[in-house]
Amino acid sequence: MCGVSAILLGDSEATTAAVDLHESLYYLQHRGQDAAGIAVCQGGRVSQCKGLGMASKVFAEGRRLQQLPGYMGLGHVRYPTMGTASASEAQPFYVNAPFGISMSVNGNLVNTEDLRKFLDEEAHRHVNTDSDSELLLNIFAHGLQKLGKTRANSDDIFTALGDVYEKCQGAFACTVMIAGFGILCFRDANGIRPLCLGSRPSATLPGATDYAMASESVALKQLGFSDIVDILPGGAVFCEKGKAPIFRQVVERKAYTPDSFEYVYVARPDSCIDGISVYRSRQNMGEKLAKKIRDVLGEKGIEDIDAVIPVPETSNIAAATLANKLGKPYVTALIKNRYVHRTFILPDQALRQQSVRRKLSPIESEFRGKNLIIVDDSVVRGTTSRQIVQMAREAGAARVVFVSCSPECTHPHIYGIDLADPEDLVAHGKTRQEIAKYIDADDVIFQDLDDLKSACMEAAESTSQVDDFEVGVFCGKYVTKVPEGYLEHLSELRSGKRWQKAAVTNIKPGRDEEGSVVASSGPTNRPQEGNDISLYNYRK
Repeated sequence: MCGVSAILLGDSEATTAAVDLHESLYYLQHRGQDAAGIAVCQGGRVSQCKGLGMASKVFAEGRRLQQLPGYMGLGHVRYPTMGTASASEAQPFYVNAPFGISMSVNGNLVNTEDLRKFLDEEAHRHVNTDSDSELLLNIFAHGLQKLGKTRANSDDIFTALGDVYEKCQGAFACTVMIAGFGILCFRDANGIRPLCLGSRPSATLPGATDYAMASESVALKQLGFSDIVDILPGGAVFCEKGKAPIFRQVVERKAYTPDSFEYVYVARPDSCIDGISVYRSRQNMGEKLAKKIRDVLGEKGIEDIDAVIPVPETSNIAAATLANKLGKPYVTALIKNRYVHRTFILPDQALRQQSVRRKLSPIESEFRGKNLIIVDDSVVRGTTSRQIVQMAREAGAARVVFVSCSPECTHPHIYGIDLADPEDLVAHGKTRQEIAKYIDADDVIFQDLDDLKSACMEAAESTSQVDDFEVGVFCGKYVTKVPEGYLEHLSELRSGKRWQKAAVTNIKPGRDEEGSVVASSGPTNRPQEGNDISLYNYRK
């Protein structure tokens, strides 16, 4: 779960691509808070700035953008699920051969070991990190390089993409910059991770058009882009400077199955993904949950409920609809601390428990002596749910029914959302009553899987081509084939490797006083040592 963006300004003399990219990252920040980066191109020279932390920190509230002149570029916010939390794995990634290629990736590959072996033994390409995104970049670069051309054309770009689709298994939505040539975006053949394209008139060159890509439509709309279209599964778009975009179906689409977690939790409600309104889908989830609650509690149980309380913020819309359908007050009695990040990505249970209390606090008068329905978007490890129920008890709640907008999470998420290993999932191998007992609720109610799918499908516009959803986390049936041993490999990564930073990152060579990499491929400045060997790293 990362956020990607890209832009090609219609005026190739412009130098402000980084300004728009920087702005886009604020609209995608919810998709990743671990690292951020921007790479831009002016002429044939690539410059980049990336580092650990949110966009505001990495780019010093925009002050570093003056070091990033360019008319096209890529942006990325990172939430790591493969590799480590090292600054060396902040994106975009860059390789200088062939042509100078930068890439930002949202997604996960499931055949990483095969790809590493191919790149080492056959392609003879150096891989510098543990990130599967760097593997994908090198597969694409090798596909271009083996064509043996001094300069590539658009057909060559799509030909090289054929290698990516042939060799890379999993979910991916990617933006690519080829120095001095153009911007490419492409998406996996099942459409699991989102990606869209928009256009707007150039502000500096009359008659010219700017093009931009992003993980979510809101990032484009807020920057003035319109005519937004979703990149189709197995499809790609190449925007060459000074020319109209070229759309190409690189491989036949296998399915059109976006990840249901985008609608439940990940995406902003003001986005539309694959022709489906995130806001409407969450309204529908609340409506269907109201019916499920009536079935489970009965009319007498409903009568006893005093209020419906959302766990802010992704459950707010569903909870408001649910309360309306049940005829109960909707009360925002859990107050969110906006300066605490998501708790399920913290490395251990003790930190997660501590962070829940730091993140949420109750208004006691709204809990005291009351029978309550508390609504959350999902129940994963049960850590957050258990702490919330405990806070409700401490505030004097008489009865707590905990409700999840999604079904039980019983299996790992393998396409870019690092939930937990199966044994850490509270619903894995447990009955509803056992889950309720674990989180100390009087009852727990989950959305039915078919209702979740229907809630999303019923929010689709007439132009949507979605035919199903990726729901493997709820049932273990994944859209793509899962190689033997991959789940065990994923478990090893999650058990500790992700949270280990290489010793070199503790030295922080080649970084400024705020810990960000400021880099340029230009030869005019003296290179410093650093753990990004593709570009020169400079102190500020």
